Amino acid sequence: MQLKYKRILLKLSGESLMGEQRFGISSDMLGYYAEQIQELVAQQAEVAIVIGGGNIFRGLSAESSGIERVTGDYMGMLATCINGMALQSALEKQGVYTRLITAIEMREIAEPYIRRRAIRHLEKGRVVIFSAGTGSPYFTTDSAAALRANEINADVILKGTRVDGIYDSDPEKNPDAVRFDRVSFSKVISLGLSVMDMTAFTLCQENNLPIIVFDINQPGHLVRIAQGESIGTLVDVESL
Repeated sequence: MQLKYKRILLKLSGESLMGEQRFGISSDMLGYYAEQIQELVAQQAEVAIVIGGGNIFRGLSAESSGIERVTGDYMGMLATCINGMALQSALEKQGVYTRLITAIEMREIAEPYIRRRAIRHLEKGRVVIFSAGTGSPYFTTDSAAALRANEINADVILKGTRVDGIYDSDPEKNPDAVRFDRVSFSKVISLGLSVMDMTAFTLCQENNLPIIVFDINQPGHLVRIAQGESIGTLVDVESL
Protein backbone atom coordinates (compact mmCIF):
# COMPACT_ATOMS: atom_id res chain seq x y z
CA MET A 1 0.00 0.00 0.00
CA GLN A 2 1.30 3.45 -0.91
CA LEU A 3 2.34 5.69 1.96
CA LYS A 4 0.77 9.09 2.50
CA TYR A 5 3.74 10.11 4.62
CA LYS A 6 7.07 8.89 3.23
CA ARG A 7 9.56 10.70 5.48
CA ILE A 8 8.50 10.70 9.12
CA LEU A 9 9.89 12.27 12.28
CA LEU A 10 8.73 10.24 15.27
CA LYS A 11 8.83 12.04 18.62
CA LEU A 12 8.90 9.83 21.70
CA SER A 13 9.11 10.94 25.31
CA GLY A 14 11.75 9.48 27.57
CA GLU A 15 8.98 8.61 30.03
CA SER A 16 7.45 6.30 27.41
CA LEU A 17 10.41 3.96 27.89
CA MET A 18 9.71 3.51 31.61
CA GLY A 19 6.67 1.29 31.22
CA GLU A 20 5.37 0.56 34.71
CA GLN A 21 8.67 1.56 36.31
CA ARG A 22 9.24 4.86 38.11
CA PHE A 23 12.41 5.59 36.15
CA GLY A 24 14.90 3.97 33.79
CA ILE A 25 14.32 1.85 30.70
CA SER A 26 11.87 -1.03 30.47
CA SER A 27 13.15 -3.80 28.22
CA ASP A 28 9.54 -4.66 27.31
CA MET A 29 8.76 -1.10 26.15
CA LEU A 30 12.06 -0.88 24.31
CA GLY A 31 11.29 -4.07 22.42
CA TYR A 32 7.74 -2.94 21.69
CA TYR A 33 8.84 0.36 20.15
CA ALA A 34 11.53 -1.38 18.12
CA GLU A 35 8.92 -3.77 16.68
CA GLN A 36 6.55 -0.92 15.78
CA ILE A 37 9.31 1.05 14.09
CA GLN A 38 10.55 -2.05 12.23
CA GLU A 39 7.05 -2.55 10.80
CA LEU A 40 7.08 1.05 9.57
CA VAL A 41 10.50 0.65 7.95
CA ALA A 42 9.27 -2.52 6.24
CA GLN A 43 6.71 -0.33 4.45
CA GLN A 44 9.60 1.64 2.89
CA ALA A 45 9.08 4.68 5.11
CA GLU A 46 12.05 6.89 5.90
CA VAL A 47 12.11 7.20 9.69
CA ALA A 48 13.89 9.66 11.96
CA ILE A 49 13.39 9.62 15.71
CA VAL A 50 13.82 12.17 18.49
CA ILE A 51 13.52 10.75 21.99
CA GLY A 52 13.46 12.64 25.27
CA GLY A 53 15.40 11.87 28.43
CA GLY A 54 12.82 12.41 31.16
CA ASN A 55 13.03 8.78 32.31
CA ILE A 56 16.62 9.46 33.38
CA PHE A 57 16.90 13.19 34.04
CA ARG A 58 14.77 16.26 33.38
CA GLY A 59 16.67 19.51 32.91
CA LEU A 60 13.66 21.59 33.92
CA SER A 61 13.60 19.96 37.37
CA ALA A 62 17.32 20.42 37.96
CA GLU A 63 17.06 23.78 39.72
CA SER A 64 15.02 22.28 42.56
CA SER A 65 18.01 20.04 43.33
CA GLY A 66 20.45 22.97 43.30
CA ILE A 67 21.80 22.37 39.80
CA GLU A 68 22.14 25.37 37.52
CA ARG A 69 19.57 25.41 34.68
CA VAL A 70 22.14 25.31 31.88
CA THR A 71 24.01 22.42 33.52
CA GLY A 72 20.73 20.60 34.07
CA ASP A 73 19.78 21.02 30.42
CA TYR A 74 23.09 19.51 29.30
CA MET A 75 22.56 16.61 31.69
CA GLY A 76 19.14 16.08 30.11
CA MET A 77 20.74 16.06 26.65
CA LEU A 78 23.13 13.32 27.75
CA ALA A 79 20.14 11.34 29.04
CA THR A 80 18.66 11.41 25.52
CA CYS A 81 21.91 9.91 24.24
CA ILE A 82 21.54 6.98 26.64
CA ASN A 83 17.97 6.41 25.43
CA GLY A 84 19.12 6.74 21.83
CA MET A 85 21.78 4.08 22.33
CA ALA A 86 19.23 1.74 23.93
CA LEU A 87 16.75 2.24 21.08
CA GLN A 88 19.49 1.75 18.50
CA SER A 89 20.44 -1.57 20.07
CA ALA A 90 16.80 -2.72 20.18
CA LEU A 91 16.24 -1.76 16.54
CA GLU A 92 19.37 -3.59 15.40
CA LYS A 93 18.08 -6.72 17.15
CA GLN A 94 15.07 -6.38 14.83
CA GLY A 95 17.39 -6.25 11.82
CA VAL A 96 16.94 -2.51 11.26
CA TYR A 97 19.93 -0.47 10.10
CA THR A 98 20.32 2.63 12.24
CA ARG A 99 22.49 5.67 12.79
CA LEU A 100 22.70 7.45 16.12
CA ILE A 101 23.38 11.14 15.55
CA THR A 102 24.20 13.60 18.30
CA ALA A 103 24.17 17.38 18.53
CA ILE A 104 26.99 17.16 21.10
CA GLU A 105 30.13 15.58 19.73
CA MET A 106 31.00 12.17 21.18
CA ARG A 107 32.77 10.35 18.38
CA GLU A 108 33.08 7.00 20.13
CA ILE A 109 29.30 6.74 20.50
CA ALA A 110 27.54 8.58 17.70
CA GLU A 111 27.96 10.60 14.52
CA PRO A 112 27.96 14.39 14.72
CA TYR A 113 24.90 16.03 13.19
CA ILE A 114 25.47 16.95 9.55
CA ARG A 115 22.21 17.66 7.74
CA ARG A 116 23.12 16.25 4.32
CA ARG A 117 24.58 13.09 5.82
CA ALA A 118 21.45 12.53 7.92
CA ILE A 119 19.24 12.89 4.83
CA ARG A 120 21.45 10.46 2.94
CA HIS A 121 21.05 7.88 5.72
CA LEU A 122 17.28 8.21 5.40
CA GLU A 123 17.44 7.80 1.63
CA LYS A 124 19.39 4.57 2.14
CA GLY A 125 16.68 3.19 4.41
CA ARG A 126 18.47 3.66 7.73
CA VAL A 127 16.58 4.80 10.81
CA VAL A 128 18.16 7.99 12.10
CA ILE A 129 18.01 8.62 15.85
CA PHE A 130 18.68 12.25 16.76
CA SER A 131 20.02 12.64 20.29
CA ALA A 132 21.28 15.46 22.55
CA GLY A 133 18.39 17.72 21.57
CA THR A 134 19.46 20.82 19.67
CA GLY A 135 22.84 20.85 21.41
CA SER A 136 21.92 24.07 23.23
CA PRO A 137 20.32 24.67 26.63
CA TYR A 138 16.85 26.18 27.05
CA PHE A 139 15.45 24.09 24.18
CA THR A 140 13.31 21.01 24.76
CA THR A 141 13.34 17.79 22.76
CA ASP A 142 10.04 18.99 21.27
CA SER A 143 12.01 21.90 19.81
CA ALA A 144 14.69 19.48 18.62
CA ALA A 145 12.00 17.37 16.91
CA ALA A 146 10.50 20.38 15.14
CA LEU A 147 13.92 21.67 14.10
CA ARG A 148 15.21 18.37 12.76
CA ALA A 149 11.92 17.56 11.02
CA ASN A 150 12.09 20.83 9.11
CA GLU A 151 15.79 20.42 8.34
CA ILE A 152 15.34 16.95 6.83
CA ASN A 153 12.17 17.98 4.95
CA ALA A 154 9.96 15.51 6.83
CA ASP A 155 6.38 15.08 5.64
CA VAL A 156 4.97 14.94 9.17
CA ILE A 157 5.82 14.82 12.87
CA LEU A 158 4.22 11.89 14.66
CA LYS A 159 4.07 12.56 18.38
CA GLY A 160 3.48 9.34 20.30
CA THR A 161 1.70 9.80 23.62
CA ARG A 162 -0.37 7.88 26.17
CA VAL A 163 -3.66 9.33 24.86
CA ASP A 164 -5.36 8.94 21.49
CA GLY A 165 -5.16 12.55 20.38
CA ILE A 166 -5.71 16.15 21.44
CA TYR A 167 -8.62 16.99 23.74
CA ASP A 168 -10.18 20.26 24.83
CA SER A 169 -9.15 19.36 28.39
CA ASP A 170 -7.10 16.66 30.10
CA PRO A 171 -8.89 13.35 29.36
CA GLU A 172 -7.14 11.69 32.31
CA LYS A 173 -8.81 14.20 34.65
CA ASN A 174 -12.03 15.07 32.80
CA PRO A 175 -14.12 12.11 31.53
CA ASP A 176 -16.21 14.53 29.43
CA ALA A 177 -13.23 15.88 27.49
CA VAL A 178 -13.85 16.15 23.75
CA ARG A 179 -11.27 14.85 21.27
CA PHE A 180 -10.40 16.64 18.04
CA ASP A 181 -9.93 14.60 14.86
CA ARG A 182 -8.36 17.60 13.15
CA VAL A 183 -7.49 21.06 14.41
CA SER A 184 -5.68 24.09 13.01
CA PHE A 185 -2.50 25.58 14.42
CA SER A 186 -4.36 28.82 15.17
CA LYS A 187 -7.13 27.03 17.08
CA VAL A 188 -4.61 25.14 19.19
CA ILE A 189 -3.11 28.49 20.19
CA SER A 190 -6.46 30.23 20.79
CA LEU A 191 -7.73 27.38 22.99
CA GLY A 192 -4.40 27.02 24.81
CA LEU A 193 -4.16 23.30 24.01
CA SER A 194 -1.02 21.44 24.95
CA VAL A 195 0.59 19.84 21.89
CA MET A 196 4.25 20.85 21.96
CA ASP A 197 6.09 23.69 23.64
CA MET A 198 5.48 27.01 21.92
CA THR A 199 8.93 27.24 20.28
CA ALA A 200 8.47 23.86 18.60
CA PHE A 201 4.83 24.50 17.74
CA THR A 202 5.56 27.88 16.13
CA LEU A 203 8.35 26.38 14.04
CA CYS A 204 5.92 23.80 12.65
CA GLN A 205 3.25 26.41 12.05
CA GLU A 206 5.57 28.77 10.16
CA ASN A 207 6.77 25.96 7.90
CA ASN A 208 3.36 24.29 7.47
CA LEU A 209 4.62 20.99 8.90
CA PRO A 210 1.68 18.86 10.09
CA ILE A 211 1.73 17.20 13.51
CA ILE A 212 -0.21 14.06 14.37
CA VAL A 213 -0.70 13.28 18.07
CA PHE A 214 -1.65 9.63 18.67
CA ASP A 215 -1.54 6.74 21.13
CA ILE A 216 1.80 5.05 20.52
CA ASN A 217 0.83 2.13 22.77
CA GLN A 218 -1.70 0.78 20.27
CA PRO A 219 0.07 -1.75 18.01
CA GLY A 220 0.01 -0.95 14.31
CA HIS A 221 -0.87 2.71 14.63
CA LEU A 222 2.44 3.89 13.18
CA VAL A 223 1.97 2.00 9.92
CA ARG A 224 -1.71 2.87 9.61
CA ILE A 225 -1.03 6.59 10.07
CA ALA A 226 1.77 6.49 7.49
CA GLN A 227 -0.68 4.87 5.07
CA GLY A 228 -3.11 7.74 5.58
CA GLU A 229 -5.64 6.40 8.08
CA SER A 230 -7.25 9.02 10.31
CA ILE A 231 -5.84 8.07 13.72
CA GLY A 232 -5.21 10.49 16.56
CA THR A 233 -5.42 14.25 15.97
CA LEU A 234 -4.02 16.03 12.93
CA VAL A 235 -2.77 19.59 13.47
CA ASP A 236 -2.26 21.56 10.28
CA VAL A 237 -2.89 24.93 8.64
CA GLU A 238 -5.93 23.96 6.59
CA SER A 239 -8.12 22.53 9.35
CA LEU A 240 -11.49 24.18 9.79
